[in-house]
Amino acid sequence: MKKFAYIGCLGFIGVITTEFGIIGILPQIAAHYQISIDKAGVLLSAFALVIALTGPFMTLLVSGFDRKKVMLTAIFIFLITGIVSAFAPPFWILVLVRVLPAFLQPVYIATALSVAVSQGDKKHENELMGIVFSGVAIAMVTTVPFATYLSSIWSWKSSFVVQAVVSICALAAIYFVLPAMPVKEKKSYRSQLSILRQPTFLISTAMNFFMITAWFSTYSYFADYLNKAKSMDNTMVSYMMFLFGVIGVFANWISGKMLNRNIPKTTAFFLSGTILIPVLLHFSGGNTITTILVIAVWGFLYSPSFLNASTYMISSAPRSLEFANSLATSFGNLGVSLGTTAGGWVIATKGVAHTPWVGFGFGILALLMMTWRSLIEKGQSG
Repeated sequence: MKKFAYIGCLGFIGVITTEFGIIGILPQIAAHYQISIDKAGVLLSAFALVIALTGPFMTLLVSGFDRKKVMLTAIFIFLITGIVSAFAPPFWILVLVRVLPAFLQPVYIATALSVAVSQGDKKHENELMGIVFSGVAIAMVTTVPFATYLSSIWSWKSSFVVQAVVSICALAAIYFVLPAMPVKEKKSYRSQLSILRQPTFLISTAMNFFMITAWFSTYSYFADYLNKAKSMDNTMVSYMMFLFGVIGVFANWISGKMLNRNIPKTTAFFLSGTILIPVLLHFSGGNTITTILVIAVWGFLYSPSFLNASTYMISSAPRSLEFANSLATSFGNLGVSLGTTAGGWVIATKGVAHTPWVGFGFGILALLMMTWRSLIEKGQSG
C-alpha cells in the first residue's frame, strides 16, 4: 500500500528538516553564540554521532513494539526539539536538545521503511522505499530552504519553528491514518545479528560510510561554502538550496526506478558525483551561472545517496530489513559526523574553498569498496 509509504515519507520530512535544517543557518548560529563555524558544526556532527553509536541497538531494542507507537514517539521527540531550540537557549542546551531525537532517528527510518513494504508487492519494494526516502529530497526542496529563507529575513530561530510545524503535521498523519501495527513475530537478536558475519555486508557498510562522509565534508558547510568560496549572500544560498532540493526530488524518483533494475550500477552512477563535483566546483570559479549549473548536478547526484546506500546494504542482507536499515542509517550518520568534522578541520586550517577535495578522497575509497564486494561476489558465484 503506497499510503503507508507516503506517511513514512511525511515523517521523514520532519526528521530531515530537524537534522539538516541546521545547515543553512550555521553561519548565523555561529555569529549569535560568538563561536567559530567549525564549532557550530557540532550541532550537526553530534546529532549524527549519536545516531551512529546507538542506532542499531535502539532498533533492536524496540523491534518488538507496535510500529505505530514507535513512529509516534520518535516524531514527538523531534517536535520537542524544534520548540525548545526556537527559544535560543544557551549553546550547551541547544546541543543537548539536538542530540535527544538522534537516539530515535534510525528507529523511525527503519520502522517507516518496514511499514512501507509490509503491505506491498516484493517486486515493488525498492520503489516503496524510494517513496519514503523521497522525504529527504522533498525536505531539501521545501522545508530546509524555506527555513533558511525565513532565517535570512527574520532570525535563525524561525528555522526551528518550521521544524516544529512539520513535526506536528507528521504526528497528525501517523496518529489518524496509520492503523495499529503490532509486531506479530519478533525475530531473535541472534538471527538479526548474523548479518555481521557476512563479508559482503560489512564491505557494503564501509562503502556507505565512505560515500556519506564524502558528500557531507562539503554539504555540511553548504551555506558557508557558497558565502565565502562563491560570494553568494544568504538569500541566494536559500535559492540554491531550493534548486538543490527540486533536482533532488526528481533524482530520488529516477534512482528508485533504476534500483529496481540494477542496484550496483545505480549506486556507482550516483556515487561518481563525489569525484565529479569537486572538479566541477573548482573549474566553475567565480562564474555564478556555471556554479548554479554545477549545484543542479550536485543536487541530482547527491540526493539519492541515503536511498542508494540503504538499498545497496540491504541487497546483501535481504532477510534482516529493519536491522540492516538501522545499520545503514547508523553508519551513514557516522559518515555525516566524520564528513562534518573533516570539513570543519579543513575550513579551520586551509579555508572553506578546499572542502570539496576531502569528498574526492573519500569518494575514491567508496568506489574501491564497491569493487571489492563485486570481486567477492564473482568469486562466490564462480
